[in-house]
Amino acid sequence: MTLTIEKSFDWDTFVDRYWDQKPVLYKGIDGVPFAEAEVFETAVLGSRPPHPLAVPGNLQFLVERRQQTRPRDYLPELSDRSFDAYERRMADRLHGQRYALVVHRFHAFSHPLWRRAQRFYAGLWERVGQPTHTAGSTMFHGSYEHSPVGVHQDRFATFMFCVRGTKRMRFWAERPWADPVHTVLDYQPYLASSFVAEVGPGDLLYWPSPYYHVGESAGDAPATSVNVGIPRREHRPYYEIKDLLRGTEPTASAPLFTPDAGPDGQLSGELPAALADAVDAFAECLSQDRFADRATGLALRVRTAGGFWPTQPPAELRPLADDTPVRGCAPLLAAPGDDARRYAANGNVSSGTATAAALSVLDRLDAGEVVRVGELPMPQRAEVRHLLQELESFRAVTRADTD
Repeated sequence: MTLTIEKSFDWDTFVDRYWDQKPVLYKGIDGVPFAEAEVFETAVLGSRPPHPLAVPGNLQFLVERRQQTRPRDYLPELSDRSFDAYERRMADRLHGQRYALVVHRFHAFSHPLWRRAQRFYAGLWERVGQPTHTAGSTMFHGSYEHSPVGVHQDRFATFMFCVRGTKRMRFWAERPWADPVHTVLDYQPYLASSFVAEVGPGDLLYWPSPYYHVGESAGDAPATSVNVGIPRREHRPYYEIKDLLRGTEPTASAPLFTPDAGPDGQLSGELPAALADAVDAFAECLSQDRFADRATGLALRVRTAGGFWPTQPPAELRPLADDTPVRGCAPLLAAPGDDARRYAANGNVSSGTATAAALSVLDRLDAGEVVRVGELPMPQRAEVRHLLQELESFRAVTRADTD
């Protein structure tokens, strides 16, 4: 099989010829949502450990093929200012060894970067529908020999944006090995049945989820890409339930262990206390009112995130004077219904419910109107002030006098 190369990009042609069908490489397209300087700044934000000895759950750092459990000295810093300086520091620090920095949930660490990705993919959603389970984004940077997991198949259709350097992707239309394993690190025996894409800065490479693939270094110099994955198959209920229960942390009343068997060799018919606590906590989440609230919140988040959730957490609330003009700068959405209900914007959901009178302000903002708290009836001002402050923390409204 040979790779198709295109020199111009539009969503209609892409969906008709390539979506869920075959890989394609677009050379030097306009409107790429990931710029090198912003990708570097987001890589710094997305690799910050919660404390010096911890590794963020969204981060991988490898030296050669060795996963690092304390990568603090290897991570990019704002003081590096660019990938150029970071690469020089890594070359000195690692004495020329190959390395890989992988940052998952990449879009969630920069609102401007997320916003550009959202706008870019709006064209795809118009034609194929916005995914009900969120798209993902991952930054890959380094001089690594090949993808840390080796040859593999994803549940995502993948768009790879090359930001810096040259990257090589190798593909197989079908699994090239017969052994019952999901990935292969040493794939030399299967090279003859593969085909290759060489991807440079400004290029966009797409491949459907059934293709087996591996990323390779095209030389000794590090390269950088941002991959966007659109879920297309496998395990959808698992991931949706995981999102629905995200953030639930049952309080255990006892250590997690299984009691020893009794004299007859039989285990007790009762669950260990810690597991029973977890079952009770999840059962409580599934009660009608709480489940409806969590499901509504998740639906609002995913819908307003434009296909990319989670997004950057809300900023701190700022004081808002009565005469400060405020206007909308992002789509606003309220839950259906006639009573007090929740609202959302940019993948964030309100901390509580708002009355219909307060929610009417959302319609005014969506219509492009400027709103001032002082223009509203006195009984509504406190509630609307909080609504506007919260929407500002969601980066969904802006103060018109300072815009």
